[in-house]
Amino acid sequence: MNIPNLLTMFRLILIPVIVVVYYLPFQWVYLVTSILFIVAAVTDWFDGYLARKLGQMTPFGAFLDPVADKLIVAAALVVLVEAHASPFMTIPAVIIIGREIVISALREWMAEAGKRASVAVNMLGKLKTTMQMVSIIVLLAQAPGTENFVSNVGLVALQVAAALTLWSMIVYLRAAWSDLKPQ
Repeated sequence: MNIPNLLTMFRLILIPVIVVVYYLPFQWVYLVTSILFIVAAVTDWFDGYLARKLGQMTPFGAFLDPVADKLIVAAALVVLVEAHASPFMTIPAVIIIGREIVISALREWMAEAGKRASVAVNMLGKLKTTMQMVSIIVLLAQAPGTENFVSNVGLVALQVAAALTLWSMIVYLRAAWSDLKPQ
């Protein structure tokens, strides 16, 4: 166990906390849930930074970090979809979660084929992740049914995140296509 791995496990522990807090019957839950998600996002960045800076990258961390990232984003999106019951929330959420499943499977398959580097994280993927995080933070902070400038920014950011998600998936699939297509 090292600090980066402990931060990743802390992020996993935050998942049920975020879900439970969101459904508490108080007006302040939306802001608190958003703050908890911000804490999770910061620990995501910080654990990677520390692992590289301190030379504490481990196979356990390399496995668990992306799992924690995907689980917390999926949990937040599912909560938002349920609470808002809107196609403007549901369609991007399905795209984002579906892409994560496809790309995870692709990376696993490419690793088995010894070609993991061709589907390594790139700048487009980082931009997609940033837009996802921003949209989720903004949307979690707004009570369902709230229509204001901030909630509209969150919805637009989610649509942009979904578009970047599709684009990055296409980029990854194209990079791997020569290994995927029938001979």
